[in-house]
Amino acid sequence: MDAGITDAALARAVATATGALLLDIRATSGLAGPALGARGDRAADDLILPWLRAARPDDFILSEETLDDGRRCSARRVWVVDPLDGTNDYAGGRDDWAVHVGLAIDGAPIAGAVALPMRGAAHATDDPPPAFAPLPNRLRMVASRTRCPAVVERVAAALDAELFGMGSAGAKAMAVVDGRADIYLHAGGQFEWDSCAPVAVALAAGLHASRIDGAPLRYNCTDPLLPDLLICRREVAAAVLALVAADQAASALTAAASPK
Repeated sequence: MDAGITDAALARAVATATGALLLDIRATSGLAGPALGARGDRAADDLILPWLRAARPDDFILSEETLDDGRRCSARRVWVVDPLDGTNDYAGGRDDWAVHVGLAIDGAPIAGAVALPMRGAAHATDDPPPAFAPLPNRLRMVASRTRCPAVVERVAAALDAELFGMGSAGAKAMAVVDGRADIYLHAGGQFEWDSCAPVAVALAAGLHASRIDGAPLRYNCTDPLLPDLLICRREVAAAVLALVAADQAASALTAAASPK
């Protein structure tokens, strides 16, 4: 292991450089749509994995774009990477895509960085944001722009929160980290690479991050499916979790009462 750079600094350097590469590809390749997305995914993965392997040769890597090596499941240190989070947003010319480089140690999201290339920003676990402003009079809640789960809409309505959509999971999580939103709630399908780096950064920033039932988020599981997520200001976490629990209980009662 290269003792000359911390895990967080390594994650930031890798994520930032990958973001710059993706911007260059989008500006100069002449590609668009799915072809641009595929080119970005592959080029980003091809930059990140050799860099991490050279800097941390004893660690394992779980990447969305590379065949999984099952030996990682017995490793203590595993990098969990989404080389281009929000491929469709990137390919479609939108701004809300990200690069995720996270590190899980014994299953916990310990270090990482999320680059937002179109904002010229990279948030890392060694650089928490300044103190958060007081909560606004009306909470701001960010969710998936294209597939907002019904439970998210119902929780937003119960809170009378302003609900707005964004692209990648990293972009949404960093909106809470940098103060543009107060709550990011997701249910219905994600994988470890969608949230490891964002959760590491959010926790380092002093935010709440958990499953939507309040359970801790764990990484480097045999099955990388990690389908739900809550990142929010700590002041509202209990209220959001209670609303989700009530919503799920009501849904279960409705399902039980439905004719079979």
